[in-house]
Amino acid sequence: INEVVCYDRPMFAVIQTGGKQYLVEPGQKLKIEKLDAPEGGSFLFDKVLLAGDEEKVEIGAPYIKNAKVEATLIKQGRRDKVIIFKYRPKARHRVKRGHRQPFSEVRIEKIII
Repeated sequence: INEVVCYDRPMFAVIQTGGKQYLVEPGQKLKIEKLDAPEGGSFLFDKVLLAGDEEKVEIGAPYIKNAKVEATLIKQGRRDKVIIFKYRPKARHRVKRGHRQPFSEVRIEKIII
């Protein structure tokens, strides 16, 4: 693998995880769907859809071969509660439920193309 880590030009990548796509760059923190990894450990995202810098952009079909994004897992947590309230008029039907979605907060360390 030719490891290209560029610190003088801003690199970016689009990764896919948890059924969603994220535009990331080194040093960025983001909250994603929960990962099965210990806190403080490193994690590799291998589903890279697009990667590049200001001069050159590489597009995958659907993924870029041998491209990875290295991240550090900062913490695991749960988001704020979302209230689900169902109501049917004239039927005396009321249901109130709450849900807290688990998440993982990661910091992007480097992009490897």
